[in-house]
Amino acid sequence: MKTLAKFSLVIGTCMSFSPELLANELLEDGQFDLINRNFYFYRDFRNGAFNPSGANTQLPEEDKEGYRSEWAHGVIAKYTSGYTDTALQVGFDAYGMAAVKLYSDEFKTGTNLLEFDSATGKTKSFNGEIGGALKVKYKDTILTYGNQFPNVPVIATNTSRLLPSVSTGITLQNKSIDHLEINAGYFYSMNPVDSTKDLNFFTTDYGPAAGIKADSVSFAGGTYKLPNSSVTAYASELEDVWTQLFLGADFQHAFENDHKLKAAFVGYSNKDTGKKIAGNIEANILSGLVGYQIDQHIISFGYQQVFGDEPFDWVGYSTIGGNVSILNAAQFASFSEAKEKSLQLKYETSLGSYGLPGLSLMGRYIYGWDVDNSNSDNSFYRQRFVYDPTKDNKHWERNLQISYKVPSGFAKGLDIKLRQATHRATKGYRYNDIDEVRVIIEYPLSF
Repeated sequence: MKTLAKFSLVIGTCMSFSPELLANELLEDGQFDLINRNFYFYRDFRNGAFNPSGANTQLPEEDKEGYRSEWAHGVIAKYTSGYTDTALQVGFDAYGMAAVKLYSDEFKTGTNLLEFDSATGKTKSFNGEIGGALKVKYKDTILTYGNQFPNVPVIATNTSRLLPSVSTGITLQNKSIDHLEINAGYFYSMNPVDSTKDLNFFTTDYGPAAGIKADSVSFAGGTYKLPNSSVTAYASELEDVWTQLFLGADFQHAFENDHKLKAAFVGYSNKDTGKKIAGNIEANILSGLVGYQIDQHIISFGYQQVFGDEPFDWVGYSTIGGNVSILNAAQFASFSEAKEKSLQLKYETSLGSYGLPGLSLMGRYIYGWDVDNSNSDNSFYRQRFVYDPTKDNKHWERNLQISYKVPSGFAKGLDIKLRQATHRATKGYRYNDIDEVRVIIEYPLSF
């Protein structure tokens, strides 16, 4: 009901203008985007482990299913209006999303594709939601209130499952200075990726297991862009949990022989604040990725390190964390445990020059070691794992992706991705050993 009320407010405000004004500026200059997304998810828990979700938790250990598997279809419709031709311009955004179950089993659920009952494992056959936001623009400044899909380093919409997460609040964007975009915002509620519930709190990536809940997220920062480089800085607060600082930069240099050097660096710093409802937190992370491109081939090397006795953590949406900007975050693991160091080797190529336009490949291998939280006094993080400092706690992940995007014809834009992940770790590591396959088919349309 909250979402419907907000959406009604948006439409009602815009309808207060004359029909001619509404038609000429708001609708004629609007953009309607529709995405059909078909998603199959399979995760095999290796070495005798089992799916820790749904009805599987009620079975004797010898009868538990050793994998998760679900298939669903999602539809995401977004409308972005134009603005009224007035000194103080007004517009609106609106969206509708729906998820349809194609296959699910109460013993194999927990993929975050579909909403399910945690006790019985039963998933809904259908769920959907609508929402919107009111926009007010003055010159180069836009104020937006309502349901939004933020994408900044300190709070980013999760887009890794069937439907995206949603944040509700107010944001301000300014582009009055050349090359500089400034953003600020305050969000006080959200919708997870697998539920239509409007929750009046935010969690963290560790959140659901640790029980960390914050009433709001506030932030300010921006990006300064030049043709071959950019610098981004943000500060944020997860209320009564932490203050978070972010600094990132990327650079690209082209050589005469069409070779390119690419580099990206990011750093975060988390420090407990306010009532410290998540305990004492002090964690910093540095992450870098340097790549060299020869024709259609790019090979990259990355290094990432966590400084502190707590893991690097970020804003989450109840059942899953938001997207994160650290450069060694992979399909399954993020390589962000306390004191963890990790190395990445990545290869990417596009096969258009070989007579296969639209086809691309990616492979990467990430190795992490030196995980140790034994000196932390934070009970929220330690309740998941306390790492034995006498052991060499380490893990690795390999990701492979084949992607084909139809370049022309009636199916232009149809995007098919096959993603595979393999993860292995020493006993007692936060993540299990898994083999995972995701098949994602997207067909976007714009009107």
